[in-house]
Amino acid sequence: MSSNIRRGRLLAYAALASLAAPMSFALPAAPAAAQAEGDLSRAVTALRAIKTMSADFTQVDRNGQQLTGKMVLKRPGKIRFEYQKDVPVLIVSDGSRLTMLDYEVRQKQVWPISNSPLGALLDPGKDVMRFGKLMPTRHPDLVSVQVKDPKHPEYGTITLIFNRDASAPGGLQLESWVSVDSQNKITKIFLSNQRYGIPVSDGTFAFKDIRPRQKR
Repeated sequence: MSSNIRRGRLLAYAALASLAAPMSFALPAAPAAAQAEGDLSRAVTALRAIKTMSADFTQVDRNGQQLTGKMVLKRPGKIRFEYQKDVPVLIVSDGSRLTMLDYEVRQKQVWPISNSPLGALLDPGKDVMRFGKLMPTRHPDLVSVQVKDPKHPEYGTITLIFNRDASAPGGLQLESWVSVDSQNKITKIFLSNQRYGIPVSDGTFAFKDIRPRQKR
């Protein structure tokens, strides 16, 4: 196994661990100001306005190691992360389950999407106004929304970051997100070349399943 594949697998596994950590949503404290509440409402509107989306992504861990790939999203519930060619790992949700497939070692892991922090992005039944918390940013054009269950810190957190952009759905463009697991491992996903409202077939979220190795 090459060092690139091994490094890529570890980074992809870290991303899945942070995305698939089960999370039940609690009611946070109310925003301190009307402006903050307005920005949270706009972020929710922007999320609900995304029906389909594609983007290039760069995944960065806390040590600065990077992977790249392509993301395709179709709400409700569907998303696909296809990594660079030398990383034989695929992460995909078919609308109900989040699956990671490692074709090199023929390993598959499955989680319910309803228990994933990605539910804030994918599941229209999740009311982000109830469990989202607006976070401070260093730039007035950025809006940052954190999803966290204070009763279960072991579930980690996910923070969605938007940039004000009139051409994006709801006037906010999803730029990145940050996941932090219970061991304080940080995974950042940065998006570029975002395209919205594109035709996306359900077949995009199909995948070649993994057959276990046959015993000799």
